[in-house]
Amino acid sequence: MSLEIYLDLFSQPCCSVYIFAKKNNIQFDHKKISLFEGYQYSEEYGKINQLRKAPALKDGDFCLAESVAIMLYLAEKFHTPDHWYPADLQKRARVNEYLSWQHSAIRMHGSKMFWFKLLIPKALGVEITKEKMDNAVDDLNASLNIFEEKFLQDRPFVVGDQISLADLVAIVEIMQPVGAGMDVFENRPKLKAWKD
Repeated sequence: MSLEIYLDLFSQPCCSVYIFAKKNNIQFDHKKISLFEGYQYSEEYGKINQLRKAPALKDGDFCLAESVAIMLYLAEKFHTPDHWYPADLQKRARVNEYLSWQHSAIRMHGSKMFWFKLLIPKALGVEITKEKMDNAVDDLNASLNIFEEKFLQDRPFVVGDQISLADLVAIVEIMQPVGAGMDVFENRPKLKAWKD
């Protein structure tokens, strides 16, 4: 039975799973779904992912939700190169530390910028107040500062000289405000060097 991965590539977590699978030559049946159209609420999808979010994985009778859990499963099942999810306990702990932190920091603040600068004005015709926008920019900048100072430090990547799952998850989230017209790399040479 083939591996199925349900993805909406407008979703950052879906993008990270997709990129990880493609970069590691993991063969899968790409099930394209649309969160905007409400596919996650269908009866069919509920049987695969009771959390009703994307992405989702179906491997035979085994179903799994949450992008980080899916990538960890794929890394273990397909024995991907060690740099993605290192066997070294301390390096792996650094990847886990970032993956645990990012949900309430980079992801939340990057998404807010996308909603405030693009989706709410375009879809609802409502402009976000300057005060609200300024607060959102401050929150994002605070998270980016932590990313640079705590997670990158003076390394090219979060855990050293090679990309890991932490870096992959980070880049898809950090690019979200860029998609809304905000240059998060301006005046951040360390962040720009990491992205490049």
